[in-house]
Amino acid sequence: MSGAPPAARGPYPSPRALLDKYDLRAKKSWGQNFLGDEAILDDIARLAVEEAGEPVVELGGGLGHLTARLVARGARATVVERDRDMARVLRGELGDAVTLLEADAVRVDYGALAGPAGKIAVVGNLPYHLTSPILFALLDQAAHVSRAVFLVQREVAERLAAEPGTKEWGLLSVLLQHRAHVSVERRVPPGAFFPPPKVESAVLRVAFRPPAAAPLDDARFRALVKAGFAQRRKVLSNALAAGRVASPEAIASALQAVGIDGRRRGETLTVAEWVSLERALGPV
Repeated sequence: MSGAPPAARGPYPSPRALLDKYDLRAKKSWGQNFLGDEAILDDIARLAVEEAGEPVVELGGGLGHLTARLVARGARATVVERDRDMARVLRGELGDAVTLLEADAVRVDYGALAGPAGKIAVVGNLPYHLTSPILFALLDQAAHVSRAVFLVQREVAERLAAEPGTKEWGLLSVLLQHRAHVSVERRVPPGAFFPPPKVESAVLRVAFRPPAAAPLDDARFRALVKAGFAQRRKVLSNALAAGRVASPEAIASALQAVGIDGRRRGETLTVAEWVSLERALGPV
């Protein structure tokens, strides 16, 4: 099939029509729920593609509904899809209008895909059970990513965009907001999908930017924050000591140096306080 934009070939078929055409069913074990709402798909594509010619990586192309809109907006789209059945649909419907990479979305090398462009945009309707692994992989390669736009479970989106001191504030909230501006753009009802999931979803936008202050060691920073949230009922000094990120003496000294009361709980600390605390522990 030619590489003509999908819009030039007429309306993109509905999820149900494509599944019937290729004699397929949504795989529940893979968390496959296909978004077919045109307005929501257009919103996601608009958030992901800011200018024509921009390189965009879509994680999990599925039946190609979002892919077609990325191409229509002029994106140079690379689609990561490990389901062979979905890859067959993508080839059949989109041909060489996109670059298809049959691989695991958790193990994508964003630097290699960015190439000379330096940075890429990432977009995708994420299976709920893969959201955290994909986000951690994205954080590890944030230097190569300009922005990410994901369709995720609503509760997850609200946790990631939460504010300090709330029950939703957690490990990934801190790590993501240290590197990016995180916002929930819109809610998505179950009826927008085929088949409909049992939960509400939301569109999450993650706009990466240089951090205001960098930790001395990224791995220690992640371990420190993880320890602070691992046992929410414990006060900060005890939670960090239990996490064995540093000795109790070093933790007490660092807390005193930055003026953080060790009797506070981890969820009350801001991103800036977490960074200052890690830096106060000194060189690794």
